[in-house]
Amino acid sequence: MNGREEPGPAGSDAPARPPLVRELLLVAGLFLVYKLGRRLATGHTGEAYRNGHGVWDLERALRLPGEGAVQSLLLRGDGLAHLANTYYAVVHFPATAAFLVWLYLRRPAHYVWARRILAAVTAAALVLHLAFPLAPPRMLAATGLVDTARVYGPSVYGPPGTDRLSNQFAAMPSLHFGWALMVAVGLVVVTRAWWRWLWLLHPLVTLLVIVGTANHFWLDALVAAALLGLALVVLRPPRHPAAGPGRVRARQVPARDRALAGAGR
Repeated sequence: MNGREEPGPAGSDAPARPPLVRELLLVAGLFLVYKLGRRLATGHTGEAYRNGHGVWDLERALRLPGEGAVQSLLLRGDGLAHLANTYYAVVHFPATAAFLVWLYLRRPAHYVWARRILAAVTAAALVLHLAFPLAPPRMLAATGLVDTARVYGPSVYGPPGTDRLSNQFAAMPSLHFGWALMVAVGLVVVTRAWWRWLWLLHPLVTLLVIVGTANHFWLDALVAAALLGLALVVLRPPRHPAAGPGRVRARQVPARDRALAGAGR
């Protein structure tokens, strides 16, 4: 076809950004449901400990590497253990929030996709928390692991019997790892720089931290990865990246119209 490229209206192909107030209310609502769901899972201490011993025995039967191998690296120095505890305490929510805010501002279509993925994974995790309460390895004497947060600080949890802010018997799946993996996958999908693969260090470090601090079993992370994989298969990302700020789309102008435009000059 005879024609040439001419810029169209700026942002004409960019998807509409969801209303900010609605998104803030939606995210806040999801967070409240998350916290409420964790609270509903409390009160199953005996079952949680039995499940913990069962998971520990299953990992040994599967010949998975012992969590103690990772923790021994952290215990070589108080500073390293403290750093791992700090990472566990302060990176989880801020990193995920920053990821969603960046997508909302720069990739609206991918923001909706990522928000749906995170909501689906979190909802599935809450169901498992209710159906399969699980004590983390730091609570089980059989593991021989140290509660690094209690010994070296900082800790986000109080004594299990008096903790009213969180459910410490909701170890499987690990949303710390599931969310971190989604942040990395999302940034790899929506960006094009060669170094975008470095974002995979975030879930890798998170995995070593949650295992090394004895807050999670290896299987907690594997189940979270499986849930995320299923959500990614069901909820596919947009085919084309959203146009960035100020980006224009070219459109074809037929030769006849070009000739008429030239005649009027």
